Amino acid sequence: MARVFLTREMPGRAVEILQAAGHQAVVWPDELPPPQVELAAELAQSHAALTTVVDRITPAMLDGAPDLRIVANMAVGYDNISPAEAAERGIWVTNTPGVLAETTADMAWALLMSAARRVTESDRHTRAGGWRTWSPTGFLGMDVFGATLGIIGLGEIGEAMARRAVGFKMRVLYHSRTRKPALEADLGLEQVGLDELLAVSDYVSLHCPLTPETRGLLGAREFGLMKKRAILVNTARGQVIDQDALVSALRDGTMGGAALDVTDPEPLPLAHPLFSFENVVITPHIASGSMATRSKMADMAAENIVAVLAGKEPINPVNRGHR
Repeated sequence: MARVFLTREMPGRAVEILQAAGHQAVVWPDELPPPQVELAAELAQSHAALTTVVDRITPAMLDGAPDLRIVANMAVGYDNISPAEAAERGIWVTNTPGVLAETTADMAWALLMSAARRVTESDRHTRAGGWRTWSPTGFLGMDVFGATLGIIGLGEIGEAMARRAVGFKMRVLYHSRTRKPALEADLGLEQVGLDELLAVSDYVSLHCPLTPETRGLLGAREFGLMKKRAILVNTARGQVIDQDALVSALRDGTMGGAALDVTDPEPLPLAHPLFSFENVVITPHIASGSMATRSKMADMAAENIVAVLAGKEPINPVNRGHR
């Protein structure tokens, strides 16, 4: 029997899948993730770990876990662990691709619509008793239908976002590492440089992974290129944005607003200036948060663990090339 550490209570059948394969599933009991010291101690006595993107796993932790064979991330991203460092120690790292694109795009679209039509802002106003009458100038927002959407990162989620935009007859521009001619033909997308995308788009939606190249991708210079009323949507990673530069752009009125499901850090301290802007929507990293999708993610992570503990390759490895 192998010991599998789960860094949080998981939705779906993850525990059942592990137990059905004859393994011991040890679940961290707190709502908050295990502190680094506790995480290291749990990894040190485990053969596998089912983790989330907020569980930062360092090379020192891996060195202290001689029996660890796999870290299965319940996420598409894996910036919380170095796949190369894990591979050097003979440890698989896996993720959960192919199951959360549509759900995440749903949330990105909801954020875009909310910011464009000032949904959360007007809701707060109404709940505070501010709704006195119908007003011809009350909470005037921006049109989405027929506007221009710029997508940064045209992977599975970016593509799903583009398909939603096409339904609103939007002009869709994209900036990505690779050109997607088939999608250009299918959806009428246009590949452009980053500067042109920022200058032309009414809405900019981030869907790129966090890498050394994308960290701080949008900063003061980039925000200065955007339209004065443009709205930024981020369901990728908070670190893709220079948050101080975003605050400055919002304070100066050089952009129309932002809708953020991810921040840096997470959670964002309540005293952070981003909370002071009425034209900013902030949600607690819930883009993949439907019951069905999160259950599929946890189940997939468990299935990767079962495969490795049975002496097989995992289903969704991210560090095969490093081994």
